[in-house]
Amino acid sequence: MHSLTRAFRFAATLLALPAVALAAQQPAPATPLSPAAELVRQGRRLVGEGKYDDAVALYAKAIAMAPDLSNAHLAAGVALDLKGDYSAARVHIQRAIETAAPDVRNDALRTMALSYAFERNAGEAIRYEKQVYDAEMAKLEFDAAAGIANELGRICLESGDYDNATIWYGKGFETAGKQLALTDTAKDLWAFRWHNAQARIAARRGKGAEALKHVHEAKEALESGRNPEQNQYIPYLTGYVAFYTGDVNTAIADLQKAEQRDPFILSLLAQAYEKKGDQTTALEYWKKVLTFNGHNPPNVFARPLARKRVG
Repeated sequence: MHSLTRAFRFAATLLALPAVALAAQQPAPATPLSPAAELVRQGRRLVGEGKYDDAVALYAKAIAMAPDLSNAHLAAGVALDLKGDYSAARVHIQRAIETAAPDVRNDALRTMALSYAFERNAGEAIRYEKQVYDAEMAKLEFDAAAGIANELGRICLESGDYDNATIWYGKGFETAGKQLALTDTAKDLWAFRWHNAQARIAARRGKGAEALKHVHEAKEALESGRNPEQNQYIPYLTGYVAFYTGDVNTAIADLQKAEQRDPFILSLLAQAYEKKGDQTTALEYWKKVLTFNGHNPPNVFARPLARKRVG
């Protein structure tokens, strides 16, 4: 009853307000996009549908209208990377870096790093993504900088540069610790991430016992229950370690419990089935990988392999 009374009073208040006051409460209409920006928006939708050539054609029109539109160059670079035309992609991404506003330049730099990661060129990826790390450190944004360091650690790891992977994952853990009044929850989270990384690096180096030790320590970091959402990553971790230490059956069993909307996990499953000699199932997984259109680390290391297998 009281809630109805309050509702009637609120309605009466609205009726009593002058028209100007009512208008002020309405959300401002969205600013229309420029013709070039509208083409970029349409192109991104096409990329989401896997229509890269059509998207690139729209981006070319947008760039003809507005040659210094950073978003158009960045979007063109992303579409070309997903097509596998990496050299052409970098021409556009470099232009995006040069024309980007300061507050979005880091996005362009990260995109360039990922473009090199498609070809597992960790050295060039470091050159660009380190600029983002340094920028976040200069602002004392330690959590953001730590995330960038971990992303770069993963790029190095999956590119086969295990030394730099150790360095950058270590920087991530160390940088996270610079945050003032780091909570116990955050401490557990970063301990989990650090041991997770070390387990995967050890597995790639063929050090099975060391990898399993870090798997155990990663699990221990979650035993407090302060980061329950991280438990979903355990099957990925154990499956990854099993795959790279030669236990294909365990790898398949664990990776099938991991996130099936992650193209990288699907690519590991595809490779595991290949090792078992089951090419039919492997091909099914490779085809699933190609349904993902993200320009992100999971897809960067899965898509090129899938394109080679599927043709």
